[in-house]
Order: sequence, then structure tokens, then C-alpha cells
Amino acid sequence: MSTTEDTEHNTNSLAVFHHVTLFTPYRYVFGVSRNITFLRRVSKHTLTDVSPRMESCPEQTPLFTFGVIADIQYADIDDGFNFTRTRRRYYRSSLQLLKNAIDCWRESTVKPEFILQLGDIIDGFNKNHDTSHRALDTVLTELSSGPAEVHHVWGNHEFYNFSRSELLRSRLNSTLHSERSVNAAPADGEVYAYSFSPVPGFTFVILDGYDVSLLGREESSDRYRDSLSLIREHNDNDDLNCPVFKGLEERYTMFNGGFSKVQLDWLDSVLSSCDEKQDRVTVVCHLPVHPDSTTPICLAWNYDELLAVLRSHRCVVCFMAGHDHEGGYHRDEDTGTHHLTLEGVIETPPDSNAFATVSVYEDRMELRGYGRVRDRVFLFPWQPQEQHDECNDRFTD
Repeated sequence: MSTTEDTEHNTNSLAVFHHVTLFTPYRYVFGVSRNITFLRRVSKHTLTDVSPRMESCPEQTPLFTFGVIADIQYADIDDGFNFTRTRRRYYRSSLQLLKNAIDCWRESTVKPEFILQLGDIIDGFNKNHDTSHRALDTVLTELSSGPAEVHHVWGNHEFYNFSRSELLRSRLNSTLHSERSVNAAPADGEVYAYSFSPVPGFTFVILDGYDVSLLGREESSDRYRDSLSLIREHNDNDDLNCPVFKGLEERYTMFNGGFSKVQLDWLDSVLSSCDEKQDRVTVVCHLPVHPDSTTPICLAWNYDELLAVLRSHRCVVCFMAGHDHEGGYHRDEDTGTHHLTLEGVIETPPDSNAFATVSVYEDRMELRGYGRVRDRVFLFPWQPQEQHDECNDRFTD
């Protein structure tokens, strides 16, 4: 990164928005699942999995599989660093890592039913260079070559590049382009949230983590003023992208957001219906909502309200998020819900990978990670634990 780029990175507000563990050092603790990163070098063009390998459980055919990838943040610019210059970012080569994932999913024996793109599909630097639409077209063209439809989540970088009204009309609005029937959230608040069922008995819910936010809202709007009032109650810095270092209060930064009552009530109704049908539900959002699955600086503002809704229902088996490029995992002891924060492509070296394929069975989901993403097994909370203790001991933290 040149001196000029360095200055831009430290002064431009979009650059400062770049989040993820900006103010926390690496932590490597063997045997603890939170914030462990597994990095080994592989050939630039190989898809060899370098995460800890699963040992074989009894061979079964999954009900279905799906792909998942997070924080691609593509931009046709040279490599850079996060704001504190502690982590390198590979803007241009992130496209090759996406291609690696697409190739893997296309060549897999069991083709994925769909792909979850967990947000931050292109980087905010594109806005600076007036290349937002070109960069998005580049990434979406690659995704469209894959074997399945993509369900897009919106992150902070979507809003650095586009307004909310633009996003609602764009190809990133999966409710307009999905081949499946979707149950969308109430439209009066322009909430980008919906649910879909890939096969009977399973439901996926996409949440809008920036429903309550300063991003994507007109400064003259009531929603902007309400969000500004909320963040100012907790963050008195001139630069609202700089957190206050007070534990969980760090989450009140401009690059995060939260969930309105309208969205929380809608989610509650969807989960109530799933309880009645005994569906197994995976909830997906750009922002993590469990404090032990990420660092405080990446949490949703009102994560506690969202957690309260999840914990009031029996059907939720997993919550998947991006945003924290280092990744993380935690199993909620009260409910058995698995909270996964997927490692980000943008901070993955060109000779590695960062994506996963998830195989879904009647009693569990098995995540096979590639590169930085480790393998995991998510047992469904209400299944008899003793039936899968052996596999669970091998595969999970």
C-alpha cells in the first residue's frame, strides 16, 4: 500500500468503517472455540482443505446441502490493511477465492440447493473510485456461474456503495429473484428480511441487521435521527466509527446496526409457526448476535433483544453470521443453538480459502470448511445427545 493509499485509508470515512477486530489482537487458545483461526498454506490453485479433518461417521446421504461464504469485499485495487494495520486485506484476489468456492460447489457430487452469501460482497473503496456497479457486476457474474441460486445478506459495505432504495431494486434483493417461494417481512419499513424452505421440515430466515442504522438512511429521516440518538447514548466520540472501549459497549459504532420492533415481531411470528410445524430453523444475518461468537466491536446493537426472541422458540438450531473476519463459534448453553461466525474471504491469503459446504441430516448439520474455515458438526438441540456423542467429541469444540 502506498503512502497516498495509506493516508486515504486512515482518513476516508468509508475506510474507517472497515470493521472486524480492528482493536483486538489475535488470540490462540487451544481447546476454546472462540476466535480460533486455523491457517495453513496450500497451493494457490488447489481446493485442498486445510482445516482439521472430520473423522468418518457412519456414511449417510444428506437431505440437502448448501454453500456459505462471507465478506468477499472485492475491489480491483492493491492489497491493503485494516485500520490498525494489523491484518492484511486481499481486495483483488478475493475474486479468485470466490471462484475456488464456485468450482468446488459445481464439482461436488451432491450439488448445493442454494448458496448463502453473508454480506459485504464488495468493498466500500469501490464507492471512492466510482466502481461500485462494475465491481458488483463482476462478483455477481461469477456467482451466477455457480450450480445454485444465491441468497444475499446485506452488510455494512452494501450500504457504503448503495442506498437502501437502490439495494431494494437491485440483484442483491433475493426476494425479487429467488426461484423459491419466500415469506417477506412487512414492507412498510423497507425491511430486507424473509424466510424460505428449501425442503419440507427446514426453514431459513434472512435478517436485516441494518434495519436500525445510520447506514443507508437519509439524514433527514426519522429513522436516521432515531438511530443517531441511540448510538449517541453509548458513544460520545466525534468519529462514530471509533468505539468506546467499555466491553460490550464497543458494539455501538456506525458500521453496526440493529433490528426494529417490526422486524423482531415478524421474526417471532415466523418462529412460532416453525415451532408448530416442528421445522428446524437456521437464522442468517451479517451481524453476529451472541457475545461469545465474536468480538464486542462486531455485535449487533440490540443483540440481546434478538437473542431473547431466538431463545423463546424451540425450533432454532443455528445462527450464521459474517462481519467478524476472524470468525468464531459458540453453542448457547441455554438452548443448544449453534452460533457460527464465518471467517471472511477478504482477509484470507491468496493461497488459502474461506468457504464451507453444509450437509443437512435429520438430526444434525455437518459443515465442511475449506482453508481457514474449520469443520464442525451442529447437533440439533432436541436430539438425544448420546446418539452422537462420539461424532460430536471428534468434530466440535
